[in-house]
Amino acid sequence: MLKDNLKTLRKNKGLSQEELSVKLNVVRQTISKWEQGLSVPDAEMLITISEIFDTPVSEILGESIDEKEKNDLKVISEKLEVINEQLSMKQKQKRKRIINFLIIIDVCIILLFILLAVLGSPYQSWDYSDPEWSVIRTLWHSFEWVFFKVAPVIITLITLILGILFVKRNK
Repeated sequence: MLKDNLKTLRKNKGLSQEELSVKLNVVRQTISKWEQGLSVPDAEMLITISEIFDTPVSEILGESIDEKEKNDLKVISEKLEVINEQLSMKQKQKRKRIINFLIIIDVCIILLFILLAVLGSPYQSWDYSDPEWSVIRTLWHSFEWVFFKVAPVIITLITLILGILFVKRNK
């Protein structure tokens, strides 16, 4: 394991045996013996090697570095997959909430239309001589006029725009 890890770390760093031997103040043959498993560095040398490669000594002495990197990539890809799935679920839930909210608004508007249609237009028979009631009745008349004349056009436009946006998002 040590021999394979030293060779892998050296190659990953882009160093030749000669360049590494200069950094460690040893001869090139020493590096070659380490990588062939014919000898091992002492404790102080292992600390120096770990500093050069920015790798803990336990990792240099431990399991194969190539295998660990593969496992790390697998774990990262699995975590990313879970995160992507969670984001997708959140987007679907948000879309459902928006659609349910719009449906509730539509139902309320329809009920208000029905209520106003059933009540008729009582403002024509009102007595506007009472100043307090004349203001309230005028406001009611304005509301009813806006609701029946302007609201259907605005609601149609808003519904059309939202429908287009939802269709484009789903593509």
